[in-house]
Amino acid sequence: MNPRFSIIIPVYNRPQEVQELLESLILQTRKDFEVIIVEDGSSVRCDTVVDPYRDRLSIQYIYKPNSGPGPSRNVGYQQARGDYFVVFDSDCILPPAYFEAVERGLQESGFDAWGGPDKGHENFTTVQRAMAYTMSSVLTTGGIRGGKKRIGWFQPRSFNMGISRKVFEVTGGFKFDRFAEDIEFSIRMRNQGFNVGLIPDAFVYHKRRTSFGQFYKQVFNFGKGRALIGKVYPQEVKITHWVPALFTLGTLMMLATLLVDVRWFGFLFSGFLFYLLAIFIHAVLTTRSLAVGVLAVPSALIQFFGYGLGFLQERLKSYVRKS
Repeated sequence: MNPRFSIIIPVYNRPQEVQELLESLILQTRKDFEVIIVEDGSSVRCDTVVDPYRDRLSIQYIYKPNSGPGPSRNVGYQQARGDYFVVFDSDCILPPAYFEAVERGLQESGFDAWGGPDKGHENFTTVQRAMAYTMSSVLTTGGIRGGKKRIGWFQPRSFNMGISRKVFEVTGGFKFDRFAEDIEFSIRMRNQGFNVGLIPDAFVYHKRRTSFGQFYKQVFNFGKGRALIGKVYPQEVKITHWVPALFTLGTLMMLATLLVDVRWFGFLFSGFLFYLLAIFIHAVLTTRSLAVGVLAVPSALIQFFGYGLGFLQERLKSYVRKS
């Protein structure tokens, strides 16, 4: 009997993360799933981590040359036996009732493809919780990414995305190797008439990166990816996606006024500080942690500047190539 869900997890040099994810899968209240680990040419492999779980999970381990997360997920799709294919990033942890929430959502909505939100776990480091807050907060770009107060139609992201077998058979899966490959896939699914949406209760705990330096690289690539999407689907780059870039340029212009008019700089800087104070207060109230609130401020700035610079750099490259 084939499983209801096939879980595909691409991984690159992160064996410890895979272990934590597998531990959370063991605790699932629904057991009708298989697990497919796709090792994307890692130099630090996770096969020794996977082996002890073979008697507790229906699990398959595949090693392949490095080609990026998109093609790696497609390899998993090709091996999947379930009715639905679910992909997670290796740095995710699932709450025990994740698949219960998914099943309810599918029965209620009839989705062909779905995504769910991400949250910070109480056991994450303070830095990880701060990054999780800023990536989901309505005061930053959380409304773009998803959630009950999302902006625009929902585009599932690959840290927590599910599709039906039919969707894969019709679309062929991911087309981009990396950088916004999930956004491109979401747009293509919707353009081909599939019912795509959000299941709010199907959330995961997403660790993301362990330092602000790694976080900057991640959000820089997010901004770059959105600009790449704009090359293929120009209508999918909205004013909301320009917000981090405009924030970055606006901050630079504010600093420039210091050389021209100190009073005007003071006025702009007061508004800047008020915004950061709002982030701090909201983060403290949301996470119930003063430390997370403090770190949410630099995390939000890194998110805006990283995304904005990645977006602007890729857009500039496009203009240079055209000229």
